[in-house]
Amino acid sequence: MSDSSSEAGETFMAHLVELRDRLLRGMIALVLAFGVLCVWPGPAAVYDFLAHPMIATLPPGSKMIATGVITPFFVPLKVTMLAAFMLALPYLLYQAWGFIAPGLYRHERRLALPIIVSSVLLFFAGVAFCYYFVFGNVFKFIASFAPASIQVAPDIEQYLGFVMTMFLAFGVTFEVPIVVVVLVLLGMVSVAKLCEIRGYVAIAVAVISAVVTPPDVFSQLALGIPMYVLYELGILVSRMIEKNKQARTESA
Repeated sequence: MSDSSSEAGETFMAHLVELRDRLLRGMIALVLAFGVLCVWPGPAAVYDFLAHPMIATLPPGSKMIATGVITPFFVPLKVTMLAAFMLALPYLLYQAWGFIAPGLYRHERRLALPIIVSSVLLFFAGVAFCYYFVFGNVFKFIASFAPASIQVAPDIEQYLGFVMTMFLAFGVTFEVPIVVVVLVLLGMVSVAKLCEIRGYVAIAVAVISAVVTPPDVFSQLALGIPMYVLYELGILVSRMIEKNKQARTESA
């Protein structure tokens, strides 16, 4: 009994040491990514890239403003930290996968790795879609309503908060197919049930889009339409997985 307890304690300590090592590697990767971005292209250039969609819609010669004393210093650093996290995210997930993979069965590893990779790619796709397609059109739409007597000069801190909210909203939205597939794989819902509740999902999508995005039709549609299309894509992939399962069962 004491031998088994000793072995369990040693195994637990080994897991803790491995967890510590992997967390340390992740922190080092994050610090290195942040350091590289601070050296080149630099926090100012990183923020300028993030602010480009807004700057492009302002009148010629107009700039964004900073109302805080230390805001011009801290906001570009925050943006650089965000960029560093996204840059290091694949390696961070690789470390997480290396820690949990030994405890999974073979069939679980075959499913988990594609899901993790797909989740990262879809999140990046959502952020890119938001930056390159949504921002420019939304800012133009909003600027078109500004009276001629108003000088549009957005605050950089408020802009950062808005951008992070939108990035998170679109990044999570693009994870919808993964959520649908995982729910089906876990047996929590069937493809038939997902098809049956399409109407309720459409209503939920409309409500979420209205709450998360600015109060303009374009941004609501830009979030709502991809969200529902990706829901249908999740159903399609889940149906294919179910057919493959049935085929393997019948052949066995």
